[in-house]
Amino acid sequence: MIDPGVFLGVDVGSVSTNLVAMNTSGEIIKKIYIRTKGNPIRSVQNVLSDLENNFHNHEILGVGVTGSGRQLIGTILGADVVKNEITAHGVAALHAYPGVRTVIEIGGQDSKIILLNNGVAVDFGMNTVCAAGTGSFLDQQANRLNLSISEFGEIALRSKHPVRIAGRCSVFAESDMIHKQQMGYTLEDIVAGLCEALVRNYLNNVGKGKEILPPVLFQGGVAANAGIKRAFEKELGYEVIIPEYFDTMGAWGAALLAKEEKVEYVKTEFRGVEICEEEIVVDSFECPDCPNKCEVITVLIEGNKISGWGDRCGKWQRINTEATG
Repeated sequence: MIDPGVFLGVDVGSVSTNLVAMNTSGEIIKKIYIRTKGNPIRSVQNVLSDLENNFHNHEILGVGVTGSGRQLIGTILGADVVKNEITAHGVAALHAYPGVRTVIEIGGQDSKIILLNNGVAVDFGMNTVCAAGTGSFLDQQANRLNLSISEFGEIALRSKHPVRIAGRCSVFAESDMIHKQQMGYTLEDIVAGLCEALVRNYLNNVGKGKEILPPVLFQGGVAANAGIKRAFEKELGYEVIIPEYFDTMGAWGAALLAKEEKVEYVKTEFRGVEICEEEIVVDSFECPDCPNKCEVITVLIEGNKISGWGDRCGKWQRINTEATG
């Protein structure tokens, strides 16, 4: 008999929006990965629309949200759990591979490292300053070379002598790549060199001063790139493991956290998959009530204001809580 109860996890990032439906045993029974395209609300509505077509007979037991857009989307969905990406990725990694010691996560716009000991996160790091160590830079360079991102990794594996690319800055890396092309280096060696430059940039920034111990899990969309995996293994000197759900680990972690904290919220506050068809408007205004002049963000669903935040005193949050409570 199919378990009709599911937990949902949603990871809303700047590049991708991911959703997983998980049964009560912690197993993923549906995953959806789409591009955010600068509109997190629309992208979440799209993944919920897809979910509605497949899970209309399932009871939603709880919803967890993570990612850079977690506050906005958590408010809109009525999420039961809203957690940061470090926590969500760490929880999913431990569930997939209980003995993991290091989690490398590289997404579209940022990258992270999580160090674990006996199932507990003991340290972490995050880079959001430069795009040279992220997936968006790889996408950009793949497009410039007229390659798909999957071809990018395959071509890197064919390299015999990767050329050294300056990888500290995305601008310098691109100009160095062009220079190497003009000098006559092969495409394979340039692409492999770029993969190695990204890995060096990651280890010298996000992983700087951190003891990276195996087993190592590589998560995030960039883990699909075989050239990056090989570059990490070359630099670290041991195998790097890519979990089955590497591209939706954040969403899976959010779902696992929703299940774990079910005892606290008992009944889900999720507004329902029907929200995928409702009109959602985000507005902002400058509060005139004091010299702080806070910019308050408000969310309206079908014309009804459901929440507000951004004020230092909490006034607008209280007003909206009272209005919806």
